[in-house]
Amino acid sequence: MSSVPLGLLLLVLAGAMNGSFTLPMKFTRQWAWENTWLAWTLFALGIFPPLLTFGTVPGLGQVYAQAGLSPMLVVAACGAGWGVSQVFFGLAVDAVGIALAFSVILGISAAVGSLIPFIHLHSEKAFTSGGLLVQLGVALVIVGVGVCAVAGRKREAALGQGPVGKPSVMKGLFFCLISGLGSALVNLGLTYGRPLTLAALQAGAAPLWASNAVWLPLMCAGGVPNLVFCIYLMRKNKTGAKFGVSGTGFYWILAALMAFFWFGSTVMYGVATVKLGELGTVLGWPLFMSLIVITASVWGVATGEWKNTGKQPLLVMMGGVAVLVLAVCVLSVASRMM
Repeated sequence: MSSVPLGLLLLVLAGAMNGSFTLPMKFTRQWAWENTWLAWTLFALGIFPPLLTFGTVPGLGQVYAQAGLSPMLVVAACGAGWGVSQVFFGLAVDAVGIALAFSVILGISAAVGSLIPFIHLHSEKAFTSGGLLVQLGVALVIVGVGVCAVAGRKREAALGQGPVGKPSVMKGLFFCLISGLGSALVNLGLTYGRPLTLAALQAGAAPLWASNAVWLPLMCAGGVPNLVFCIYLMRKNKTGAKFGVSGTGFYWILAALMAFFWFGSTVMYGVATVKLGELGTVLGWPLFMSLIVITASVWGVATGEWKNTGKQPLLVMMGGVAVLVLAVCVLSVASRMM
């Protein structure tokens, strides 16, 4: 199989995995949100990245020394900013559910994550046909987010005031906005961490795994805000003792499964960008986001998040998702034209 079809296949698999990674949270009911998210953080950002990177990138210390401090700081800063956004991502899913959270967050992330590298690295093409398509895609994202927001309000109205103890949908949509903007930092970190990837190649890393040199500082930096916030919530809500509740031992397995699906999809995305060529992060990111939106929307409906809301809220939500999918498709076409 040639590189581009293989890259697209990897994106499909990565999107399906990422769009499914929050499902185990539905089965950790005796834990508070912060318990589950802390366990996920330990696996996804503290254990898996070092294991993968040290196992696939030889002479890692030499790689980082050769790349220099500047790209390391850029990648770590992107990771820390993304880590903050992940906190809001977890809160958003808890507040508004899988379907709405994924559609809004990833719609914003698709636009920002592809637009910034485009403007910064290919500014001379801003007013070409491809550049105008990028601007059209961003406009469609704004429309899609607005439609999903309307669907969220209709869903809340149909359910009364929503589930007891949950934030309002409007607050959840604010969480989505912050998370969407910060989620794009993963793609920016991979894009601007190119010197680390090149240094890994020179050190003898296989081309498919060279980008793992970026994931380690990005993920470790991203884990700090998540850990700090979860510990803060456990102290505030006195939920630390929930880890010892009888019958919750297998929750750690569920958290590890969440981490495997999420981190595995992220690594697979990195491999796919290599297969897609020089503009892999620009082309691959909106495609990756669109596939996640589709997967998460299907799971949201399948798990009953829109049950008893009537047909109208669900139809409006699906309309918003359709606009977001159209937006990321337009952005992917624009990426091909650059």
